[in-house]
Amino acid sequence: MKVVVDCRYVRLGRHDGISRFTASLVAELAQRHPLTMLISDERQLEKLPELPWALGPSTTGIGELFTARTVNRLRPDVVFSPMQTMGSLGRRYRLILTLHDLIYYSARTPPRDLNPLIRALWRLYHLAWWPQRLMLNRADAVVTVSETTRQAMLRRRLTRRPITVVPNAAGLPHGGQPRPVPEGRELVYMGSFMPYKNVEVIAAALHELPGYRLHLMSAIGPRDRERLAAAAPAGSLVFHDGASDEEYAAALRSATALVTASQAEGFGIPVIEAMSVGTPAVVSDIPIFREICGEAAVYFPVRDAGGLARAIRGLAEEPGEWQRRSALALRQAERFSWASSAQRLLELMRSLAEA
Repeated sequence: MKVVVDCRYVRLGRHDGISRFTASLVAELAQRHPLTMLISDERQLEKLPELPWALGPSTTGIGELFTARTVNRLRPDVVFSPMQTMGSLGRRYRLILTLHDLIYYSARTPPRDLNPLIRALWRLYHLAWWPQRLMLNRADAVVTVSETTRQAMLRRRLTRRPITVVPNAAGLPHGGQPRPVPEGRELVYMGSFMPYKNVEVIAAALHELPGYRLHLMSAIGPRDRERLAAAAPAGSLVFHDGASDEEYAAALRSATALVTASQAEGFGIPVIEAMSVGTPAVVSDIPIFREICGEAAVYFPVRDAGGLARAIRGLAEEPGEWQRRSALALRQAERFSWASSAQRLLELMRSLAEA
């Protein structure tokens, strides 16, 4: 079985969620089966393992429509793409496409780093469900990252193809043992600052958490910085503006909690990363976080800054609660690994190749 993995969504610089999903799966998959990576920029190789590769068109150009011409020359049996938009016109191979979430049907603001034309098409695409169905039904099989998203896809009848859950996992080494109760009052947020993330709710909650500081680890633009600074008490926000993996890991290991207030997610890699080093998660009460965190997390109602503040105080102040949640977090995080996810994907590939 000859396998090609579409790695053209790997970011230059720092990973985002889809980029990390791709690179982590490729690294584990390559330990189980030979594969060729499809890239669109040789600089992407800095984030990928040393494996055979081929150069394909950009994912945002007109050449994407004809990507299958490039891939056909590689003579693969199965191709896996971490997105649903891979061009497939004239393909001569089995194709697996991925849909991570349905967030942009309710929160239609597209990522800000896309060019204006792509942003406009993005909005139009998410005005109706039928374009998604057309995209997914071009595949032989579809992957998603959580059972929550899989069930949402089934309710909307988004594809006639079988849907396999291939979960995300932590990008940090597992902590192994529960760590000591932190001495400071530090909170960590890792993620974008798009409206559906509700980061301003976390900033507002700091008014009821005197002495706490919120570490914002991701790169942030000036408008979001000003907006969040205005919502929080003076001096309570620490802007890391794109922390390294080492800085991020150090912040997690000294934090009282990782906090997220999202109104929707496809998965939530930062939550698993925090739990994997024994840092409890305080999260909005939405189905995906119930799925991946179970009893390990502390939940609060979506958009409820007061509820978030109470959840953090309960975690930090109730005797033995922090230690209990830390131990639960470590056990819960063990359920997710890139090795097991790669094995699931490989089994799906083999079933398609043998069909």
